[in-house]
Amino acid sequence: METFTLLLIIFSAFMHALWNLLVKQSNDKTIFIWWMFVSSWSMMTIYTVGFGAFPNLNLRLVILAALSAICFVLYHWFGGFAYRDGDLSVTYPLAQTAMFYVPIWGVIFLGESLTPVGIVGIVLIALGAYCIQLRQITPAELLRPFTLIGDRSVQAALIAGFVYSIGAIIDKIGIDSYSAYPFTYVLVFFMLVFMSLNLLRPCYRGRILAEWQQNPKLILWSGPVILASFMSFRFGLQLAPVSYAIPVRQISLLIGVLIGLIFLGESFGRIRLTSTGLILVGVFLIWHG
Repeated sequence: METFTLLLIIFSAFMHALWNLLVKQSNDKTIFIWWMFVSSWSMMTIYTVGFGAFPNLNLRLVILAALSAICFVLYHWFGGFAYRDGDLSVTYPLAQTAMFYVPIWGVIFLGESLTPVGIVGIVLIALGAYCIQLRQITPAELLRPFTLIGDRSVQAALIAGFVYSIGAIIDKIGIDSYSAYPFTYVLVFFMLVFMSLNLLRPCYRGRILAEWQQNPKLILWSGPVILASFMSFRFGLQLAPVSYAIPVRQISLLIGVLIGLIFLGESFGRIRLTSTGLILVGVFLIWHG
């Protein structure tokens, strides 16, 4: 992987961790994420109109963007259900299983090729991402998530990882076909539409305005942050195999741990230290492999 591409993806990972920190500080997280997309898509629309960067729409672009948006919205929905109703140390690792699927789909459907060093890097990143929320590193603990396969939260986490991997492949096809900005613009539009349809349910009545009144500055900051994360990653994805790009972006886990340690007073622990070390070594191998 080229150094410039690696830096783009690392920057995207940093911004990804940052917008997750903003979400943690919000009151109504579902509504706040919707406001984030309103803010980011509004910024993209201002740029598009001001610079005449309108995407050249066609049916294939619309279908790819809509399918990708469905996958990413479902990923957030299933992941949110899993984290809300299940043990985080069980559901979080399973939601990261997309990293096992993406290289397989990349080779089968996109004709990507992986070097032995790159494969080792992917495995180390996946192992680090899997272990980072575990309570202890023992064979029983490592296998515990899979022993609870009948639990609905565990099933939801597995589905989240699978649908994200499908979305990532569709994302790569769309970006390679239409370039990063126009595809991302349409993708964000569809994600916002699907989220808006979800908010039409009676249980969300009155909550949209309440979140804006409580966190207007946080919402305004979140738009540029998530937009920077989206665009830098997709420009990097345009330059790199998706089989490498998705695992490398997991360096956001390391950044998230550091943010939690520095700003939220969370504990680091030997497991997190070991896991983040595996991720760093994996990123290094992908960079050189």
